Amino acid sequence: MAVLKFRIYLEEDDAVYRDIVIKHNQFFLDLHFAILKSFEFDSKHQATFFRSNDNWLRGREISYEKYDKPYRVDPLLMAETTIGSEIQDVNQKFIYEYDFAKGWVFLVALISVNKEVNPKLTYPAVSRVEGIGPQQYGTKSLLGDKFADIEEKYDLNEATEGFGEEGEEAPSEADGDDDGIGGEEQRDDFED
Repeated sequence: MAVLKFRIYLEEDDAVYRDIVIKHNQFFLDLHFAILKSFEFDSKHQATFFRSNDNWLRGREISYEKYDKPYRVDPLLMAETTIGSEIQDVNQKFIYEYDFAKGWVFLVALISVNKEVNPKLTYPAVSRVEGIGPQQYGTKSLLGDKFADIEEKYDLNEATEGFGEEGEEAPSEADGDDDGIGGEEQRDDFED
């Protein structure tokens, strides 16, 4: 049994990606849910895969369901199509489009094929996560919900002790020598 490893990344940013391992006899529906889970997206929207070539041109469509849109050829369905049946090249590529209204487009590239199945893994599985994924709705804070607690604890607008206030006197010479040159014994070294 072959285990396929796909790298899935955003069309606009190849530095943010997820590697997913999946068995060749599993379905595109399994890959669909694995991609959504790995990027922390919900599964409420329309989705489709396109078989692709090295130039990322869209070919045969493998859709979640048949949508109300024009097709040149009826799409294959994710629930009925095994991944292995659509692998035509050792560098096979797919384009995955999710939420047609928002237009999330992911590039899916086959990066390795392994004959060994790991008995400890439940396939499909995420084998690598790189970068912070996009937020499906709105923006995501790097610090998360804890940022508000930090902001309240350390109010940076309040005056801070030790940084001097208006009307405060400068230190006198009696307080110590702070001209940066040093004591009298060091000053003698500079005399001619």
